[in-house]
Amino acid sequence: MRLDLTPFRRSAIGFDRLFDLLEASARQTGNENYPPFNLERVAEDRYRITLAVAGFRSDEIEITAQQNLLLVQGKKEEKQDNATFLHFGIATRSFERRFELADFVRVERANLVDGLLTIDLLREVPEAMKPKTIAIGSSTTAPAATSSVAFDQSQAA
Repeated sequence: MRLDLTPFRRSAIGFDRLFDLLEASARQTGNENYPPFNLERVAEDRYRITLAVAGFRSDEIEITAQQNLLLVQGKKEEKQDNATFLHFGIATRSFERRFELADFVRVERANLVDGLLTIDLLREVPEAMKPKTIAIGSSTTAPAATSSVAFDQSQAA
């Protein structure tokens, strides 16, 4: 599937990153579905990614967090076993899974238990970026009195 966002790019200013994400997502869809994963919202600002990585040890998995990108890679060395399989259904091929992260989302921790890799994410919006309620004050000095003082001084000159 080819996604052409050119008409939108011409008229939408400042949305380049969003369009790049949509195009990258369209390219990736259908190409790779290994390993399977779940995305979960645990709380308002907490998320969890769970990947099914059966057959991988923690030293065979690498998690890299960059700005707005989480990269999970599994590297399995090819073994030359003399075993004869009647059915070989457990996938142990190497993989790379990319997750685009929103601004201010960071990886909190990762755990591998029973073939499931869980990655906990936390969104921490800086105080300066959070909405603030502005108090409305009342002025005891009337603006008209200030302008009349200025008017009186100009007449004196």
